Amino acid sequence: MNRPAYIIVLGIFLLAGARSLGAQQINPRIPPPPPPAESPSTPAAGPATASSSEPSSTTAAPAAHAQPIDPTVPPPPPTEDSAPDSAAAPTGPVFDPLHAGRSIDVGKFYLNKGAYDAAIDRFIEASNYQPSLGAPWRLLGEAYEKKHEYVKAIDAYNKYLQILPHAADAGKINKIISDLQEKTSQDSAKKTDR
Repeated sequence: MNRPAYIIVLGIFLLAGARSLGAQQINPRIPPPPPPAESPSTPAAGPATASSSEPSSTTAAPAAHAQPIDPTVPPPPPTEDSAPDSAAAPTGPVFDPLHAGRSIDVGKFYLNKGAYDAAIDRFIEASNYQPSLGAPWRLLGEAYEKKHEYVKAIDAYNKYLQILPHAADAGKINKIISDLQEKTSQDSAKKTDR
């Protein structure tokens, strides 16, 4: 066949398909038919009993009739049997160096922008993903220091030195810790004088 013949055949199939689809469409002005009524005489299949001499209507469980759902009534709480078996949450940190690195990068971005709370959250997340990593603790101390939460900054810097006792900037961090301890003692003295 040549190209115009294919186009004509394709057009015929499309028109035929459109007519059949049009017949399947639902008219919103016509209400749907009611659901079929359940006959109470049809017994539901129940558990088999040991005695086969009894009539099946006495051994079968009564049929459960479906009731319409009332949107004003809240659903019943789930029972322990219906709850899905979920694995216990891990008790320790989850080791994920990729996410730890990403969290540090995002935390640095927030720290440079001045969003210290967001940076702190990301550094804590990074330390949870890779607990043996020292960088999030140093950056966490820096974020707390900029937020003027000196006690938390000291704790973070100490954790950094605990993880990396021979770090290249250990002397600098010790100096920062001593300065922060001096600031906290001065702040506490000011609060007691008031």
